[in-house]
Amino acid sequence: MSFEVDIGYSSQRGPRDVNEDFAGTVHAPPGEEARGLIAAIADGVSTGGHGLEAAQTTVMGLLADYFATPDTWEPTAALDRLIGAQNAWLADHNRRRQGGGTALTTLTALVLHGQSYTLAHVGDTRAWQVRDAGEPALPLTQDHAFEHPDLRSRLTRAIGLDDQVRVDYAQGEVRVGDCFVLTSDGVHGALKAQQLARFALQGTALQGSEALVRAALAAGSRDNATALVIRVTGLDARQLDDELGDVRRLAPPPALKVGDMLDGYAITARVADTGVHLLYQARHPVTRELVAIKTLHPSRAGDPEERAMLAHEAWLGLRVSARADSGFVRVHERAEDASALYVVFDWHGGRTLEQLQKTGPRGATAEVIGAAIAIAKALGRLHRQGVVHRDIKPANLHLGEDGRWRILDLGVALSGREGEAQRELHAGTPSYINPEQWQGADADAGSDLFALGVTLYQWLAGRLPYGEIEPYQLARYRRDPAALSRIRPDVPVWLDHLVCKAVARDPRQRFETAEELVLALERGASRPVGPPGHTPLIRRDPAALVKIALAVSLLLNALLVLWLLFLPR
Repeated sequence: MSFEVDIGYSSQRGPRDVNEDFAGTVHAPPGEEARGLIAAIADGVSTGGHGLEAAQTTVMGLLADYFATPDTWEPTAALDRLIGAQNAWLADHNRRRQGGGTALTTLTALVLHGQSYTLAHVGDTRAWQVRDAGEPALPLTQDHAFEHPDLRSRLTRAIGLDDQVRVDYAQGEVRVGDCFVLTSDGVHGALKAQQLARFALQGTALQGSEALVRAALAAGSRDNATALVIRVTGLDARQLDDELGDVRRLAPPPALKVGDMLDGYAITARVADTGVHLLYQARHPVTRELVAIKTLHPSRAGDPEERAMLAHEAWLGLRVSARADSGFVRVHERAEDASALYVVFDWHGGRTLEQLQKTGPRGATAEVIGAAIAIAKALGRLHRQGVVHRDIKPANLHLGEDGRWRILDLGVALSGREGEAQRELHAGTPSYINPEQWQGADADAGSDLFALGVTLYQWLAGRLPYGEIEPYQLARYRRDPAALSRIRPDVPVWLDHLVCKAVARDPRQRFETAEELVLALERGASRPVGPPGHTPLIRRDPAALVKIALAVSLLLNALLVLWLLFLPR
């Protein structure tokens, strides 16, 4: 079922001269419908006539920027970053005003995503949930105002009040038929929770919002009255929490053989068995197109951490592969009536880079450059969403029959939403892991770029820059890799310098972003990167100076003994 809502909005200034309330909603842009929608309401605080300015800029900024944040960010992380930035901007403007009052506002924001909602709240605007007209509306927020009757209009928290703002967050489940109501204090200050529920469910959402405002003003409201009504008529695409729910509900299927059926998918081949995962080729029950099905090996079926990692991979894959040119294999939405835990991918004929290296000669430079640009662009898209792959290597780079390079296997990727066990896992293939990780540093975007550099070096040279690395063999990194142009004279010098820069031992000498690497590859010889500098001995081997000093000391002591014992005085 697609995500569908009925939205109604009404606002009246009431007895006030100016309406300083502001509210709005924004749906996710085309192609990102799975991100749902965001709604917000703000009530400007009038101290010098700038309340409307504060409310309007806060709501419009939040609605304009929310869907520009990475899709993989958890909603509270995106809201916190945006609200914090708006608060700092408003507080700074308030400090600059001299005798002209301040611009403050309350804010209540609601994000509907998947089968869940997320609330962010500052001040005394409110959010309500209504499921039955016969029951009182359920308040989802708590006012940030003084409890004394004479001070209830005085806020303890507001956007723009201080340099730092503390935001309340809440999350919960959404069902079809739920009604969410955002109100300013001009509405909920005059109506009881029972009345809120009854009026909000009258007619359409627009009629319900108008009924709320009319009833509040008729009940004697002395403030601006604003109501935003959102009725859920269809749920959105699945989110990570939904995938984790399947982890608890579903079990991986038993080992399958050719001809077996899995929820309508006809198994046509077993592609791989890693001991942790099984990968099958299958035929789609409706389109009859080939797909790939990934599930857990029966020996790992009961491992809750492996199941959570598979759920995370499915959720992450849906997000990063939404675009046709994403550079990742598209993941299919799991059917609501799925009987087992598995992930379905598009099937692409072709071979991985590892397979190409085993069956053919070392890559031609033009071929390597084209592939590197495509892969680096895909990595850039991944990193801009806050995701680190952690296992870039030839086996996870695939050239399809359509001529496109794709990155495979997000099973150990970090998105900020993964479980603790996955986050603490020292993932990756040792020979492609940057030296800093062996010294305790966390994986980051630079780790992926180093691994890509190692892959390119191996593709061109036919060998790894630092040789086969076993865990904690740091001695391998005490020498600079041989120049590619010495191994292959046909490799242009600019490409030699570029690849050596990508695999430099010192992270400060490497490319900082995938975009920088892409730019260097596209410019090529027209604007080449400089040759990498030789790493000083003290950085290659911090104990080298101690060793040299010890050797010199031993030599001097030997000479002294020789002089004392054997030479005439």
